[in-house]
Amino acid sequence: MNRLAPLAAAALSAAALLAAGCGGSSSGGGPPSKPVDPNGPEVSPPGDIPDNQAFVAYAPAGAGFTVKVPEGWARTTAAGATTFTDKLNSITVARPTAAAKPPTAANATATEIPRLAKTVTGFAGARASTVARTAGPAVRITYLADSAPDAVTGKTRRNAVERYEFFRSGKRVVLTLSGPKGADNVDPWRIVTDSLRWTR
Repeated sequence: MNRLAPLAAAALSAAALLAAGCGGSSSGGGPPSKPVDPNGPEVSPPGDIPDNQAFVAYAPAGAGFTVKVPEGWARTTAAGATTFTDKLNSITVARPTAAAKPPTAANATATEIPRLAKTVTGFAGARASTVARTAGPAVRITYLADSAPDAVTGKTRRNAVERYEFFRSGKRVVLTLSGPKGADNVDPWRIVTDSLRWTR
């Protein structure tokens, strides 16, 4: 019996050392990383529109169409267009203009993109394409642009812009959606552009 005691003690010591090695810190020598709290607040890049954002219908008087815009955003009207803004994002709804024929991506590349290049600060990376929306096919022009200077800091930021042209019966409607480059607003922008409905 006495001869087994030292063997048992050695086995217990080895087990203790093994357990200590498994519970130690990572090979980097730093403190162990904190687990992610699934109930913690969602951290989104600047300009991301919340998933729970509500949308309401907007119908410009006599324009012949309606479109959904985010509820609660500030609204301003100037130069024949109404703009809805919240923090770093904006949606501009222009009043309809007369058009002889439907817009095309080729025409947008030849005429609209050069015009925008002359009037938009920091204009770059423009592309035109045709996309399907509930109201019918639309020409989408995507590009980058500088924001207006911040009222406090005077700094500008890079915005990603999507400009949509809709057409029906000699009438053209333009929606322009803008937000910080890198913000994930694909779904909100799709809700807005897919919501346009012709009323006459």
